[in-house]
Amino acid sequence: MKPTRFVMLGGFLGAGKTTTIARLARAYQERGLRVGIVTNDQAADLVDTHMLRSQGFEVGEVAGACFCCNFNELTDVAAKLGQEQRPDVIVAEPVGSCTDLVATVVQPLIQLHANSFEVAPYGVILKPSHGRRILKNEPNAGFSPKAAYIFRKQLEEADFIVLNRIDQLTSQEIDDLQELLRESYPDVPTLRMSARTGDGFEGLVEMLDQQGEFGRRILELDYDTYAAGEAELGWLNANLGVLAEQPFSLDDLLLDIINRLRTAFIQRNAEAAHLKAIGLWDGSHGVANLISNDLPAELSLPAECETTQADLVVNARVALDPQLLAEEVQHAVEGAAQTASASITWRQTQSFRPGRPVPTHRLTAR
Repeated sequence: MKPTRFVMLGGFLGAGKTTTIARLARAYQERGLRVGIVTNDQAADLVDTHMLRSQGFEVGEVAGACFCCNFNELTDVAAKLGQEQRPDVIVAEPVGSCTDLVATVVQPLIQLHANSFEVAPYGVILKPSHGRRILKNEPNAGFSPKAAYIFRKQLEEADFIVLNRIDQLTSQEIDDLQELLRESYPDVPTLRMSARTGDGFEGLVEMLDQQGEFGRRILELDYDTYAAGEAELGWLNANLGVLAEQPFSLDDLLLDIINRLRTAFIQRNAEAAHLKAIGLWDGSHGVANLISNDLPAELSLPAECETTQADLVVNARVALDPQLLAEEVQHAVEGAAQTASASITWRQTQSFRPGRPVPTHRLTAR
């Protein structure tokens, strides 16, 4: 039996991994290939999982730890996706605060599961808003040096780097970023792309289609610095219901929540790594997000509907104490609901700092 092609795309929180993966999965389906997607998070209730499933994709989720620390669940979830009909391709999205994925995911798949999986080149998507500041060594890069260390290490282990969101950059900004990448990672190929518009997307598909020996850039990594960098981010996943007597715009509600949170984070001088909210009801779904305090909130996937009720999931990754993060999310959601003349039912909220990474395997390239 032919092994399933395993495609993993890394990148920092807010880099555009989910949008890229959705476009990539559709491209594979248009070729007539069966596609499965595996998402990953430190806790359950991931906006990305809800969003991808709402678009009709078959999605498995590895929750509670990153792929590297929960490797056996990754392979189990991938196998379950193929219970009825084995996928030709599995596209995996790791946690955006993780690195060392070549040694802890790619090489274990190559060395221990070669009969089941054929591993594609490992690509890392660059987030321009934070990437520009971190690569320039600016003193106010939005995160501490320890968190920036993770960002740099993600790029260092890539087989190729994707400079994403070029639709939001000027030609000069794109050239400057590519030059920064050349200076820091001279041996790593770089692609320019907009996952949102599809500009440059064919180059990504061609790169992932390549055959050969990939995933050989094993990091020299200080796990103490890595763990400290992850722990500086407050992590929140919340699930709630919204109910109103009169119809409200689901898109307006989502944007109001994200804008309120952006204002609160700016006031607290707490940098947002990524913030997402999805609203779902009766076949409709909308997503609003924020990838940096410097940029406005955006409606990345409009629902274009009015409703009297909806299910909401909020994910926040912010350089802020988890308890304070939970309080700010509660205030923002309840304030936005009041504006919409709606009431809120909180179902579940998890707020914490990620624990120290403890990989299941860590293998060097043979």
